[in-house]
Amino acid sequence: MSLKIIIFDGSFKTTPFINRLVKGLAGNHQVYILGFNEKLSQPIARVNYVSLGSNQNKLNFALTTLSTILKSNKFNLFFPSLKKLLQGERQELQQQNLDLVLKNISPDVIHLQWPSVIPWFEEILLEQKIPVILSQRGFHNNVRPFVDDGNFEYLKKWYPKIAGFHSVSKAIAVKGDKILSSPKKVDSVVYTGLSFDEISFSKTYKISDQLKMLSIGRTHWKKGYDYALRSCKLLKERNIAFSYTIIGGAGDEELQFLIDDLGLQDCVFLQKRIPQKEVFKLMLETSLLLMPSLEEGIPNVVVEAMAIGLPVISSDCGGVPELIEQGVTGWMVPTRDAEAMANAIINFQELPLENIERVRVEARRKVERQHDERLMIVGMEELYYKTLRPLADTIL
Repeated sequence: MSLKIIIFDGSFKTTPFINRLVKGLAGNHQVYILGFNEKLSQPIARVNYVSLGSNQNKLNFALTTLSTILKSNKFNLFFPSLKKLLQGERQELQQQNLDLVLKNISPDVIHLQWPSVIPWFEEILLEQKIPVILSQRGFHNNVRPFVDDGNFEYLKKWYPKIAGFHSVSKAIAVKGDKILSSPKKVDSVVYTGLSFDEISFSKTYKISDQLKMLSIGRTHWKKGYDYALRSCKLLKERNIAFSYTIIGGAGDEELQFLIDDLGLQDCVFLQKRIPQKEVFKLMLETSLLLMPSLEEGIPNVVVEAMAIGLPVISSDCGGVPELIEQGVTGWMVPTRDAEAMANAIINFQELPLENIERVRVEARRKVERQHDERLMIVGMEELYYKTLRPLADTIL
């Protein structure tokens, strides 16, 4: 059964998980990505991108709004919308554009990527005619509801109206149950998937005199980079030869200040974000991936490193224990423990090559079993179909 599927996170610039998912879905289903954009430089083939109007350009926003009205044959909205355009009521018009596009497409399923976009779909959730699925991943599920009482109460109100939940890990599903726990709750754990034909396993690994360590990701407090830097301070005090690069850290004043304060200018480097292909190339030149996060769903960078054959030392946060078996597919340390991370790095450096090779091979096997792209696509399809059944039963 072919479906009309809407993917929404507010933008055309979707996550790697969604990009891989829609490529697989587009072969059998009609896939739409809606966003407050005007265009995308590299759209995914066979995926329909529908603009809801961008705040970046007043003229293009006006043209998008008026075009959406005309395509919907809602001519009675034309002059009221012109008035709202002149008054600068953009958010109200973006909501109108979204509502009209939803009616035009008439989707079978709507898949929201973040709890933060639920407000755009409150009317749809109240109507209960189209099943809405919500992905549970990262900060918006792991942290925000539990430090923001208002957000927790908002989600507690709307979660019962969500038809199904997609959890990126078992750990984050447990977190979601703290907001809504019900025997009728539809919640599927579907791990991020990789195309292993496109990610080659590095057959050679060299132990060098200087340990080259790498972290990748935006500079948010939940990434725990301050603990990684404090572990580097301990390494330096113990005369360990190393370099540590944080991709995505360039320009972060707090991190740079901490590097200077700890005297790590000669061994820790902050670099700007780079394309995925360059990330993979850099992984092949690196000794060890550090993942010091305080909260994660399933960190894509760890999955990718394990697939390539880059050894990983990670904090034991979120869904990481679903990826790493201690000493078998990688190494874990407690969160917020710089000394434990430093000790783990030193222990790693002292390992013989044959031990590292065993871990690299087992890590690749682990992600091949758990994170195959085909499993991801099938898992999401099954979740979509599962949310359709209650509606069908109600109609019958």
